[in-house]
Amino acid sequence: MFTVNGLAMDIGVPKEIKNHEYRVGLLPASVNELVRLGHRVWVEASAGEGAGFTDKAYAQAGATMVATAQDVFDAGSLIIKVKEPQPDECMRLGPQHTLFTYLHLAPDRVQTEALMASGATAIAYETVTDATGRLPLLAPMSEVAGRMSIQAAAMCLERARGGKGILLGGVPGVERARVVILGGGVVGRHAASMAVGLGGDVIVLDRSLSVLRQLDDHFGVAIQTRFSTFDTLNTVLNTADVVIGSVLIPGASAPKLVSAEQVDQLEEGTVLVDVAIDQGGCFETSRPTTHQDPIFKVGGVVHYCVANIPGAVPKTASAALNQATLPFVLALANKGTDQALKDDRHLRDGLAVYRGALVAEAAAEAHQLTLTSLADIGLSV
Repeated sequence: MFTVNGLAMDIGVPKEIKNHEYRVGLLPASVNELVRLGHRVWVEASAGEGAGFTDKAYAQAGATMVATAQDVFDAGSLIIKVKEPQPDECMRLGPQHTLFTYLHLAPDRVQTEALMASGATAIAYETVTDATGRLPLLAPMSEVAGRMSIQAAAMCLERARGGKGILLGGVPGVERARVVILGGGVVGRHAASMAVGLGGDVIVLDRSLSVLRQLDDHFGVAIQTRFSTFDTLNTVLNTADVVIGSVLIPGASAPKLVSAEQVDQLEEGTVLVDVAIDQGGCFETSRPTTHQDPIFKVGGVVHYCVANIPGAVPKTASAALNQATLPFVLALANKGTDQALKDDRHLRDGLAVYRGALVAEAAAEAHQLTLTSLADIGLSV
């Protein structure tokens, strides 16, 4: 075994505790990569079971299995998770910790203040960038969530769930469901792919002509694309059976694209799937739900607003996430947090809280909290 720059990092993987969250921060294969480099990995018992990875598999990969989450936080200095830390987890964080996970701070003042109070350093998967300006750690889960949004919509269209009683793809001689997708990014593109595959009548709205051209090149006449304006949105909403909300502003709260008044005008049984709910949601009537209790109705309109949609398919989702996060985890472990941040501007883009100081501009603006610059903490290059 050997370490890079002589560093041996203690890495902790706690079991996720958000409602029906079965994903895991590191797979056994990822653990093995770290252990082979001389690092120590501490995994909470049963952390991977929900995703199909046994404690035995982790132990064989070289992890040290511990009984409780507190054991993980006591042993580890680099904490790898999937979902944002819950209040109990925030209380376990201290100045010695670097947390690497999804955070979504802009719509969550409580979490933001808890992370600041902890004194920890927190790096958000969802704002790490790549050389093209894209979001490589958000993309895998956006792909999963986009595809699953159509599965959820098809289920919610069933009459027993409060929907219109429509089969999304119809049958010969019977009209198909009209699926309106707001946003043609990663979520929207994968939602469209799934909806087309199931036979839906698909319209995608976006304000970027280049995105609309890309969608047109990819799907051809299988979907319709529209430049999004208020009038266009109103027009397509009037005929929609399903509306998928997939608009994202990196690191910031999602824009409210559909007002409560517009929701009130929808036909009873119309289904809204708000994939942007992690960032506050893009329907004014949205509120976060769970896999245990995923839907609610507003004036007869069905809302599916599960805040961790990919958590329902944890084996697929964990594998997709790990292959994207592992290079960054290796850099943090091999170099230490500060050096890894200094060496990689794309990882720096993910920095949200540094030793208790808030450096995420969108979160500071959303909550009217003091923003600390990268220059102030010696990380500007």
